[in-house]
Amino acid sequence: MEDLCGAKVGNMVHKAKPYVLTVGLQFGMAGTYLFTMASLNHGMSRFVFIVYRNAIAALALAPFALIFERKVRPKMTWTVFLQILVLGFLEPVVDQGFTFLGMQYTSASFASAVMNAVPSVTFVLALFLRLERVNMRELRSQAKVVGTLVTFAGALLMTLYKGPQFDLFHHSNTTHQQSGSQSSQNNHSHWVSGTLFICLGCLAWSSFYILQSITVKRYPAELSLSSLICLGGALQSAVVAVIADRNPRAWAIGFDYTLYGPLYTGIMSSGIAYYIQGLVMQSRGPVFVTSFNPLCMIIVTALGSLLLGEHLYLGSIIGGMIIAVGLYSVVWGKGKDYGDETSSSAGRIKETETMQLPVSSINNK
Repeated sequence: MEDLCGAKVGNMVHKAKPYVLTVGLQFGMAGTYLFTMASLNHGMSRFVFIVYRNAIAALALAPFALIFERKVRPKMTWTVFLQILVLGFLEPVVDQGFTFLGMQYTSASFASAVMNAVPSVTFVLALFLRLERVNMRELRSQAKVVGTLVTFAGALLMTLYKGPQFDLFHHSNTTHQQSGSQSSQNNHSHWVSGTLFICLGCLAWSSFYILQSITVKRYPAELSLSSLICLGGALQSAVVAVIADRNPRAWAIGFDYTLYGPLYTGIMSSGIAYYIQGLVMQSRGPVFVTSFNPLCMIIVTALGSLLLGEHLYLGSIIGGMIIAVGLYSVVWGKGKDYGDETSSSAGRIKETETMQLPVSSINNK
């Protein structure tokens, strides 16, 4: 009886693990927007910020990768090596570079809202690459398609409609931030350019999710893979930083947000996030991970109001409710897919290992 109860509890924990990890990831990613915006507002170069962020992430992950994966780390192949370089270019260089630039032209809340298009773009890319299947005769496929559209509609509503203002928490920086927000909105050309830059970052992030889900199957050592991606991103972004920002003083840091920002985002968002994403993608796929991204926007709005004195608008409340409905629909559809695939997953894993091992051996001769 005790063994049966233990097995049931273990099964429940196993099923809940992807949800708990992904929701926790969104809380960590919410801090990224706040710390990043604070660092940029303190005058830190976004190019240098990206270099420090990914270098810190690589240094933080490397010891754990060397210790815990020394016996299970597969051999490096040229295919995996090139994929790691591309991953380091897509997320650290392109996504972070354009998203931070767009954030400077708009705001952190606006950037977090626009980035909610990532699940929709990822779903389309996954369909194009045949990583996702859709049969509109099935209820689960209808739920995923409709949920993706509803989620995007909720994010769009939060972007375009503000409505009445609500001040949930009083903060001494409220007046300063309000004036900064108004001056940013008055510059329409920068606002449009910032939106386009964030959209480019959104496309790069979606592409990163897709390629990461493919690479982690060929190189199933999540810590090592995450560390290598961060290292590749740091090296490539360093080249960009040297070319784009030739001021040596831009590399100086102190005991302020120029240190706290890269430290937090490096360890949490670039390091731990890559690891959790790869871990969850092995069992649930990229669309499951990205479908939780709208939660980050809601968390950013709440923390911004509590910690930074930002305002909460009616449009944000309505949009958040719509996003929650769309999010549930997508996750429900993915849950049904996962339930059907569980019975045959063991056979597919054995077949994949049989196909990959000879290829790795040949490439490393």
